Amino acid sequence: MVLYYTGTGNSEYVAKKIGEQAKDEVVNLFEKIKGHDYSEIHSTRPVVFVYPTYAWQMPRILRDFILRTSFTGSKCAYFIATCGDSMGNMPKYLKQLCEQKKFTYMGCAEVVMPENYIAVFNAPERNQAVKIIRNADIVIENIADVIKHNGTIPEKKVGAFAKASSGIINTLFYPLVVSAKKFYATDACIGCGKCVDVCPSNNVSLKDGKPVWGNQCTHCMACICKCPKEAIEYGNRSKGKPRYQCPL
Repeated sequence: MVLYYTGTGNSEYVAKKIGEQAKDEVVNLFEKIKGHDYSEIHSTRPVVFVYPTYAWQMPRILRDFILRTSFTGSKCAYFIATCGDSMGNMPKYLKQLCEQKKFTYMGCAEVVMPENYIAVFNAPERNQAVKIIRNADIVIENIADVIKHNGTIPEKKVGAFAKASSGIINTLFYPLVVSAKKFYATDACIGCGKCVDVCPSNNVSLKDGKPVWGNQCTHCMACICKCPKEAIEYGNRSKGKPRYQCPL
């Protein structure tokens, strides 16, 4: 069973590709996470978690969901991390998660996809995004083949920077960077509520027809990138930047 969490569609694309090639069921975890639904998930086949990389680790919102949810059936677990560059030393922390959940760790693979974290970086224009995704297709195909044959994803050597990125940098990233305080709606906002619907942490609500943000933001960029009027900004960091949604 392929279980995915996504903000702007990269991980959904990868999950569906893996499911198609490995002939496996694909499940979007969005409603479960948003609805705090920790009911049992049963799979007779290995569980494949597909998700974006947040500061060189699995998103905490997904990790918390996994820890609270009961998984029955197969205890083998694969992890597929989409990223703009590198997943860092993520496997170290996934092994710890597997120990807690009594999973058999089958490995973690990274898939480089278009950057979407426009609170800090620039997202590519459509043509460049498509090129990046097409380059990722062969990587996805190889991962799916390993999963289909119950193989183990090989380990990658990691250096000092990767270790620091997934360690101390990730630890500092959440309290120092992850905040919704800079989000605001411009006059282009039509009060459609799309931002409310796409927020996995229920951090956005409408007040007098305009979105307001709370303090549970996970920086998935769904609200700003999926706004149909591009009426959401993140301080001055997002101004003039293309919004990103997986184009394929």
